[in-house]
Amino acid sequence: MSDFESGHEEQGQSGVLSEEELREPRMYRVLLHNDDYTTMEFVILVLVDIFRKTAEEASEIMLAVHRNGMGVCGVYPREIAEFRVREVEKRARLAGFPLRCTMEEES
Repeated sequence: MSDFESGHEEQGQSGVLSEEELREPRMYRVLLHNDDYTTMEFVILVLVDIFRKTAEEASEIMLAVHRNGMGVCGVYPREIAEFRVREVEKRARLAGFPLRCTMEEES
C-alpha cells in the first residue's frame, strides 16, 4: 500500500471529496485607500504592476480612489488577495508613500 493510500485510510477518508471541499473559495475585494501624499502616478504604477491592469483601467481605479476615498483593485481568493495587499504596502513603503491597501470578504 502506498503512503498516499495509507494516509487516507488513517484519516478515515474514502477518497471522495466532501461538499465542503468542492465549494468555491471565498473571494476578497482588494481596496486602495486615498491619502494626501501618494501620487496619482504611483497608484497607477501599482495597479499596472501588481494588479495587471491596463493603463486605462488603472486610471479609472485611481480616480475612484481619489474621488470616493477608496477603489476596488480586484477580487481574488484569500491567499492571492493577501499577497497583493502585502506587495502594495511593501512597494509603497519603499517609495516613501503611506498608501494603504486592505481586503474585505465579498458578501
